[in-house]
Amino acid sequence: MDKPILFLLAPGFEASTDLGNRREYCPECAEIWGVLSYFPAIKEAVKIRYETITHPRQGLVDLLGPGNHNCPTLVLPKGAAIPDGVRITPANGYNTLPNARGIGVYFHKLYGTPLPRGS
Repeated sequence: MDKPILFLLAPGFEASTDLGNRREYCPECAEIWGVLSYFPAIKEAVKIRYETITHPRQGLVDLLGPGNHNCPTLVLPKGAAIPDGVRITPANGYNTLPNARGIGVYFHKLYGTPLPRGS
């Protein structure tokens, strides 16, 4: 892997809820898409892979092992430097950032973007 992989849920997926079937989007994935639209150079620095709403999310599980299915998740290449103050979650030999705020802090440390509010 030469670039980090950013796993996101595709926008506008079909979900079964207590209210019935409906189209939804993931707020955390939308937050990351917002950051990528603000700072398009970051989008070029990562590989984006879409996962489905249903579990297991096979691309994540194949790379990180069972139980690792959160989106958004940023998977760093093996040996990538971890900036000070970035909290990673190890999985199957990779360092990951399995939430939008953690990814935002990583982008701040690596690319100088503003910090997510509240982080």
